[in-house]
Order: sequence, then structure tokens, then C-alpha cells
Amino acid sequence: MTSSEDQNRKQGGAGESVDGEQHQELTVEQVAAAAAAAAAQGDTPAEALDNLSADELRSQALKALEEAEKFRDAALRAEAEMQNVRRRADREVEHAVKYGVEKILQNLLPVMDSLEKAIESAEQAGADTEATQAIIEGMGLCQRLFLDVLTKEGVAVVDPHGEPFNPNLHQAISMVENSEVEPNSVVAVVQKGYQLNSRLVRPAMVMVAKNTTPSIDEKA
Repeated sequence: MTSSEDQNRKQGGAGESVDGEQHQELTVEQVAAAAAAAAAQGDTPAEALDNLSADELRSQALKALEEAEKFRDAALRAEAEMQNVRRRADREVEHAVKYGVEKILQNLLPVMDSLEKAIESAEQAGADTEATQAIIEGMGLCQRLFLDVLTKEGVAVVDPHGEPFNPNLHQAISMVENSEVEPNSVVAVVQKGYQLNSRLVRPAMVMVAKNTTPSIDEKA
């Protein structure tokens, strides 16, 4: 091998010598230009490819595979993004179905509270006449019908009288000493709470028992 041939093999971009000719890899633009020139001469794209050498065809095939892999990756990413969008849309629809009535429920709860207070006040005043008793029974019927409608919509009443205090469902408004019940238990429910499909809409307002403080005589 002569020094001239060795130098040609080391030069970047130069291919091996075939029949004394040097073959270099063509770019996409060069192939396109060659195809356009062949088309101008009346050759079809297939005929234009026939004029390329084996090395040139292999180079263009590798480039085409690289481009195909890029498009495949982009398609997979787009599909994954669409799946994420569909999942988010499904969650939003489910959320809207389950909790869509939360706002109107918050507006209706004061009505339920007023109805309960009216029934309690009437019962405490006493039903001395049949007319008063009929009014109390009528309000009680309205309350039960109202509660049935709320129950069908996934609403649950939080009425924890006698239960241990739960900060996730209850809101303590005061602590009272009571030796008859366990400490930290609910001794009175000032206002009932409500849940919508297990989500707390309003906590129950409660009074909680605390440890009784022994007197001086009891300490002695």
C-alpha cells in the first residue's frame, strides 16, 4: 500500500476506492437533488435509486430507519399523552357526578337545621292540643322526607353523640367535665355534620368530655 493510498483511507468522509473511484456518503439533500435531476431527465425515482451505489443505498436506508424511529417515538409519546388526558377527563367526570351537588347541599343544610330546631322547640313546649301535635308530626314527616332525598344523593348525617371525638369529622366547641362518660367522648351535639359520598361537607359541632379535676378533699 502506498503512502498516498494510506492518506486517502485516513481522510474523513472518504470511502474505499472501488475501481479507482472514491465514493462519499450523500446527504438527503444531495439524494433529493439527484432524484430531481433524474426526474428532469425523464427517470422515475426507482430508476434514480438504481443509479446509486450499494454504499449510498445503505447510507440512505440507515437514515430512513433513524427517521422512522424518531416518528415512532413521537407517536408513542403522543399516545401516552392522550391516555393521560383521557384519564384526567374520566376523573373529572367522576368527580362532577359524585360531588356536583355539594354546593346546593351546603345551601340546603341551614334549612334542615331550622327544621330540626323547630321540631325540638315544639316538643319542648309540649303538645297540649291535637292541633299542636299535628303540626309537630307534620314537621317530622317533612324532615324525614328531606333526609330520604339527601340519602339517595349520597348524603350521610354525622351525629356522634356518645362516640369518641374524631377531629376528622367533628369540631369541638367546648370541653366539659363529666365523670359519667369516658374522657374525650362527645357528650352533646350542638349541630349535626354531613358527608357527601364519604367527603365531609360540614363537621359536627360538638361538646367533648374532659378529665374531671379532683377536689381538695378527694386529693386528701
